[in-house]
Amino acid sequence: MTKLIAVVGATGAQGGALVRAIQADPAGDFAVRALTRNPDSAAAKELAAAGAEVVAADLDDEASIRAAFDGAYGAFVVTNYWAPLTPEQEAARTRAEMELEQAETAARAARDAGVRHLIWSTLEDTRPFFAGRDDVPSLDDGRYKVPHFDAKGEADELFAKYGVPTTFLRTTFYFDAFVTAMAPARNADGTLTISFPMGEQRLSGVATEDIGRSALAILRRPDLIGETVSIAGDHLTGDEYAAALSEAIGEQVVYHAPTVEEYREYPFPMAVEMGNMFQFYAENHDEFTGDRDLTKVRELNPDLQSFTTWLAMHRDELSALAG
Repeated sequence: MTKLIAVVGATGAQGGALVRAIQADPAGDFAVRALTRNPDSAAAKELAAAGAEVVAADLDDEASIRAAFDGAYGAFVVTNYWAPLTPEQEAARTRAEMELEQAETAARAARDAGVRHLIWSTLEDTRPFFAGRDDVPSLDDGRYKVPHFDAKGEADELFAKYGVPTTFLRTTFYFDAFVTAMAPARNADGTLTISFPMGEQRLSGVATEDIGRSALAILRRPDLIGETVSIAGDHLTGDEYAAALSEAIGEQVVYHAPTVEEYREYPFPMAVEMGNMFQFYAENHDEFTGDRDLTKVRELNPDLQSFTTWLAMHRDELSALAG
């Protein structure tokens, strides 16, 4: 019997990847119900045209999520810390509070709908690692160090609180950032440069499509309920990322490694939070990469993309960005 999977954020990066993975699956074990705040959007219409059942649902509207989970065997839940918000929404609650409230809404709705296997897309809570550290700025009135990590990690316990059969899927930095926020940029002398404060430590990365494929594999594994599955597609230093980008683009890309203190002073929103995040990646390097054992991830998802494989599929986008 085909099992129905309700996918939160179906028009976003992670949810969309799972929808596509289900639709491309030759086994046909699952059907997909795509949850979106705007079923009339172009992205939602594309999902419907591809065969998904598209329904309107919002993590800030518990009744809509409960209805969307009705009859589903499984659910994939992801919250969007980076969602565009109005000034009024920003003033009403922090983004971390938003994620916590939305996760609790999803947990209650899943419990009430009798969802049998939920995947919660989460991250490590950095606060135990940074405990007592004055050199790492606290945010959100002292509550968090890296709010978009810590709130997700804090929310893990909510799914246990409500008795939801849950697998905790820990993701990492997206390779896709190299064609968006972290795309190679030309410095003053015209050299293409990538910049992040990791020194010589390796940065774990993953293709968003592999988040979807890994989630699909987890849905086939009820033995993973209650477990934490941490994924990545590669662990590379900044110099290794730059070398791979150079090969793909056909032009030298250089890695610049500012200190985290310098990075936190950069003139863009959330520079402090992102600096703290990179500091966690760098200082917790051994445990973070060790938890994302590529051999084990590939056993779960045999089509796992390395950074080189991902680059081959995005060479044209990168070349266009480089001009």
